[in-house]
Amino acid sequence: MRTTPTRYGAAALLSLALCAPTATARAAEDPGPHAETAVERAGRLGAEVVAHRAAAHRLDFRACPASEGLAAPVRCALLRVPLDYARPDGPQISLTVSRVTATGARSERQGSLVHNPGGPGASGMYFPLVADLPEWKRVSAAYDLVGYAPRGVGRSAPLSCRDPAARPQGPTQVPQPPSPAYKRQRLAAAEEYARGCARRAGAALAHYTTLDNVRDLYVLRAALGEARLNFLGASYGTYLGAVYATLYPGQVRRLVFDSAVDPDPARIWYRNNLDQSAAFERRWADFRAWAGRHHDVYGLGRTAAAVAASYEKVRARVAREPAGGVVGTGELQAAYLRAAYYDEVWPRRAAALGAYLRGDPGPLIEQAGPDPAAAAEDENARAVYTAVLCNDAPWPADWATWDRDNTELARTAPFETWSNAFLNLPCASWPAAARRQRPVDVGAGGGAEVRAALPPTLVVAAERDGATPYPGALELQRRLGPRAALVTETGAGTHGVVGGRNDCVDRHVERYLLTGATAGWRVACAPHPEPAPVSLDDRAAGTRRVPLPPVV
Repeated sequence: MRTTPTRYGAAALLSLALCAPTATARAAEDPGPHAETAVERAGRLGAEVVAHRAAAHRLDFRACPASEGLAAPVRCALLRVPLDYARPDGPQISLTVSRVTATGARSERQGSLVHNPGGPGASGMYFPLVADLPEWKRVSAAYDLVGYAPRGVGRSAPLSCRDPAARPQGPTQVPQPPSPAYKRQRLAAAEEYARGCARRAGAALAHYTTLDNVRDLYVLRAALGEARLNFLGASYGTYLGAVYATLYPGQVRRLVFDSAVDPDPARIWYRNNLDQSAAFERRWADFRAWAGRHHDVYGLGRTAAAVAASYEKVRARVAREPAGGVVGTGELQAAYLRAAYYDEVWPRRAAALGAYLRGDPGPLIEQAGPDPAAAAEDENARAVYTAVLCNDAPWPADWATWDRDNTELARTAPFETWSNAFLNLPCASWPAAARRQRPVDVGAGGGAEVRAALPPTLVVAAERDGATPYPGALELQRRLGPRAALVTETGAGTHGVVGGRNDCVDRHVERYLLTGATAGWRVACAPHPEPAPVSLDDRAAGTRRVPLPPVV
């Protein structure tokens, strides 16, 4: 997975086997059949005890604290859950929850719709705000819209691995390709970050996992007074929902999976990240081809290759002299990674490159420069992201495996491969005291038991998504069984499809949430329109506003 360089925190994933794995890599890829361990059984039983209590003592929603920035009619509550579900009466933590009640008549109400925007490390507290948007009018009439901050995020038992003020200050200069000396530097930094997680979190570090997040969701459902869960998960949120569906198929009503993670246990999470880096390369090429088609506006060249050459000119210049003293090659890379996530940023990113090459660095500094106000939130998101991924599954412990796999991949996918590897490298030296789990076999390996218990579910995906590559949606549908429908936005690649980007997709999602019906096993929607080119002097021609903030 990959943390996005924005205030929305952590994000994305995925991996491609491009060379023969070593024995260490095979251990990470092939966890074998998943049988419930004694610890997992204790956690499952503990979650059932806590959920029973939560159902008897519903959440107490009141005016939201000022720190949440959520005004009426949104209301907030605290959900108490155990840090360790194997000890349901042990130390407790509080998760923040937000809600706006359904606007329709009581006869229309269908329960609560819970949203998780992904990460792991992103907060969904903002979600009830979509109730006022036209795209959500019918859904918000039928459902209470519920957001929450998962454990570790925001005010929900916040996790950090270092003091945000102590993080390395920009500009950062990242050699491409990375030299052996730079690789050693990043390996040392990753080891120090892992030690910081252990030092600051202590014994609690082992309890930031997908399994714990799923148990929290199970308890939240009960505390909302719902016998079965209605859930919209995006990006990592799809994996969360898929594991929930596997462990609690009888407590599922409606599940929407937006931009699906590949849930194959053999790919969680090391190989998923390699898949992601390969897919980002394709999406980066899409941006460059689009900019080339609008050479008359941006002056970056008429082909994808010419635009790449323009980008490399900018990269070489900021390597010699950081733009504004704050934007080096690291900041440039982080800013333009967003172009591989969301096509709505393409006009501004292309305009900033063109302006810089014409002697105006202002737009580039504005878009790629640091945001000190977001330092604490960014560190919190990275810490939760790192803890969950490192705890969830085995990772190769030897640097040679990482170096070999990413060196090979970078030959064909240089744009993001090494940045993604270095982000996840703390998992190579993750403290032994933190409990590394074996990934849940989503759908019980395609077994009939889980499939029979699940009601119809809906997967939506963009065919050229870089953050969660499309094969993951196909694998998730396969594992959820024949009653899982898949809606594909063909020829598009923006990460996160639901909520205002594509009317066709939204009609399918609305129909499913309101009636439980799907249009068939696999349905295609035409891509949403490409963004219109926008010069720095012509902001009025901007692209359509996206109701939901970016998923991660």
